[in-house]
Amino acid sequence: MKNWRLIKIIEDSGAKQMAIDEAILLSRAKGLVPNTLRFFTWKPSAITLGFFQDLNQEVNTAKAKDMKVDLVRRYSGGGAIFHQDELTYSLVILEKDIRKNIIDSYKYLCQGVIYGLNSLGLKAEFKPINDILVNGKKISGNAQTRKNGVILQHGTILLSVDVEKMFSLLQVSDEKIKGKLIANVKERVTSLKNEFPEKTWKLDELQEIFKLGFSKALDINLNTGDLIKEEKYLIQELYLNKYLSEDWNYRQTYKSL
Repeated sequence: MKNWRLIKIIEDSGAKQMAIDEAILLSRAKGLVPNTLRFFTWKPSAITLGFFQDLNQEVNTAKAKDMKVDLVRRYSGGGAIFHQDELTYSLVILEKDIRKNIIDSYKYLCQGVIYGLNSLGLKAEFKPINDILVNGKKISGNAQTRKNGVILQHGTILLSVDVEKMFSLLQVSDEKIKGKLIANVKERVTSLKNEFPEKTWKLDELQEIFKLGFSKALDINLNTGDLIKEEKYLIQELYLNKYLSEDWNYRQTYKSL
């Protein structure tokens, strides 16, 4: 079994979380740190935008400001995601350690979440390209990017879902269409609260459950560790100069970074 680093739950803003993810990726590419799994939560709640999306077209930015919801562009692709009551994970791993294409790597790396959900007695399964379903409903969405021979994958584990709040923040001009979308999401998406309505989940408890899930799925030892000095320096630089900047978050042309 290979040794990985585990970084325990960090609660912070969307911009800081994205800076942490990228700093770990860059540090792994330089060989400064081992493969890493971490867990985190969002304070305040946030919308993350996929790398190729236009913020003004996807999000009601005035509404987000009024509701004190963070807006930040992810380093990975995919669509806009509203993060509120969830446990989020990210993992950073050398491509050569799994040698799989995009879809197969999603399926492989998502097994950690699936094992964790299964251990709760839920019937979880992977749905290509990057979703995890419980009883046919989505409970986890995942996104991935690759740079310098390193994979960064992060994903959500929904504790509860506020569909009305989510759609109040997204740009949907037609109220009839919005109503249909809300109803559709309620039919297609679930959460731990929906599956266990009488239980209140503690984040530390869930972290341990999914830590064991990833350990089993990836056949790894997870040793609790901290961010190193070089990572902390990169995090601050990326946070201030990239993930807080309008040039990054509102950009409309997408150049390779």
